[in-house]
Amino acid sequence: MSLIWATRGRTWGFRFLCDGGFGDPLQVYDDAFSGVGDEPEVWRRDVEKGALRFPDPLGRKDRAGRIIPHEFVVLGPSVDGVGSVEDARQLVWPQVADVFAEVWDKPKPPSAGK
Repeated sequence: MSLIWATRGRTWGFRFLCDGGFGDPLQVYDDAFSGVGDEPEVWRRDVEKGALRFPDPLGRKDRAGRIIPHEFVVLGPSVDGVGSVEDARQLVWPQVADVFAEVWDKPKPPSAGK
């Protein structure tokens, strides 16, 4: 599964932690989340990709006390058969949970990985 993943940490602002193999993932990310609004949980898909947003499953917060959101663009055939936020979360979160646990509390964000 290919992912674009944007989130923030305790002290660092929104960053791409996974770039989905794009040199500049912003256009694909903007396209996926265009018109989604600011609902805390979102799953919207088209033929090629899905936009997924949910609050941090462990309730982690940034230094301002806000729950940290996770936003993903799920690319490729992984979106087939995913019909809800919960389905998508179960597909994606196990793949990134350990990575986020290691970096969310660091003073500087990591660079985007593939």
